[in-house]
Parts: sequence; structure tokens; C-alpha cells
Amino acid sequence: MKKWMKISIVILVVIVISAILHFANEYQNKSILQNPEINIMVKGENAFLTKKELLQRLTRKGLIFSGQKVEDLQIRKVERFIEKMTEVLDARVYKGLGKSWNIEVEIRRPIARIFNKHGQSFYLDELGHTILPSYLYTARVVVVTGDIRDKKSSMTVAKLNSNPEYIPNYELDDIFRISHYIVNNNFFNHQIAQIHLERPGKYILIPRVGGQKIIFGSAYSNEEVKVKFRKLADFYKEGLPYEGWNAYDCINLSFENQVVCSKIEEE
Repeated sequence: MKKWMKISIVILVVIVISAILHFANEYQNKSILQNPEINIMVKGENAFLTKKELLQRLTRKGLIFSGQKVEDLQIRKVERFIEKMTEVLDARVYKGLGKSWNIEVEIRRPIARIFNKHGQSFYLDELGHTILPSYLYTARVVVVTGDIRDKKSSMTVAKLNSNPEYIPNYELDDIFRISHYIVNNNFFNHQIAQIHLERPGKYILIPRVGGQKIIFGSAYSNEEVKVKFRKLADFYKEGLPYEGWNAYDCINLSFENQVVCSKIEEE
């Protein structure tokens, strides 16, 4: 067989294969898209976003619709929309084989629920981001109340700490230090139910066991928070066993190197 004939056959085969692939691709693009395979990764039990709710949001946004074809799917637009949800830490959207596609979502882990002085409520996550509350689930985390000026916004604890001029106008960084310590300490995570801001720089802790008020004071640094919780832990370990959990009405941690308590007066 002559060389030119071999070349012609190879070219013809390439053209035929290319045509088949083109028509197959065109057929696939015109095919009706399947519902996505959704994997939602949650730390702990706080399911702020379900598969059903995610599909409803995508439908309301017009990113998923009845009769949607494969060619209508806007992968990057779907991914960016999901990433902007306050409860989402990370999202990945990609096509599968044929008419299939996948959504993988990692949900933020809340550590505190804040009720501010404006009557608003939002969560604070373990990275210092704020999260809108969900009607799907109420997280069992420490509650923060009182004279809190901060609102749900794009402000994060990391942004606060990198811009010192913001700090006097926000309590978010103080709240984060206290609640972050609590959630990562097994004893205090079960013992402390509420953080209350009485006035700027004066935080009060409300325990689950014992009727006393714990005056925490300020929380200007991680070291200050750690030292105060260590003092409180030592007091629970060494002091309360002798006097009883209900012997005191106030435990004050705001003094350096000591815990000052006041006993309940006997009638």
C-alpha cells in the first residue's frame, strides 16, 4: 500500500472519530441534567444546611430548574453562590460522567450564639466568622448576651486583630477568645452555659451547675483568658469540694493571681 493511501486512511479515521465524539458530546449537552450528588461534611452535630435546603436555594437562584440540560449547567456560578453562604466553609462543584454532577460542601463549626443589643442573633464559628442563624437547626453552644454592639457583618476576628483601630469598637474578638477556650475545654464546655457582657470589658459567666455569678472581667488576650480559666479550674478542684457548689453567690476572676469569692449569707 502506498504511503499516501496510509496517510489518507489515518486522516479519515481521525475525522470519523472526531465526528463521532462531536455528535456524542452534542447529544450529551442536549440531555436532561440529573440531580446532583451532594455530600455535606459537618463537624459535630450542627447541620445548618441540608441537601434539601441547598437544592431549594439553588432552585430559587435559578441555577437549577426543571428540564435543565447539561449545557445549561454553570459549574463556577453554582460554586461561587454556595461559597457565599455564611454557614459554608468550603465548596466544590464538578461534573461527573454523562449527565451526572457533584456538590461537596464543608459546613462551618459554630462555637457561640450571640444575641446583641439590637435584638439580632447570629453565630460565631471556630475561625472567627459570623454565621446567620438557621431555621433548620439550633446549635447547642454557649449563649452570649448583654451590651453587645456588634452586628452580623463581613467583619471577622482575624480582620479585627489585623486592624487595631477597629478593636475599641467591637466585642467580637473578646467573645471569640472566651468561647473558643470554652468549646475546646471538655469541662468548661459542659459547665459554662452563658457569657454576659455587663458593660465594656466586664464579662460575666453563668454556669450550668451552681448558682453563682462568675465575674470574668476583660478578655484582651488569649493569655489573659487562659490564666483566668486556669484559676477557675483550680478553684473548682480545690475550693468547691470543701464548701459545696452552692456555697458562693459570686466568684471574681478579675483580680491578678487570686480568686475572690463571696459566700451566700445564711438566713
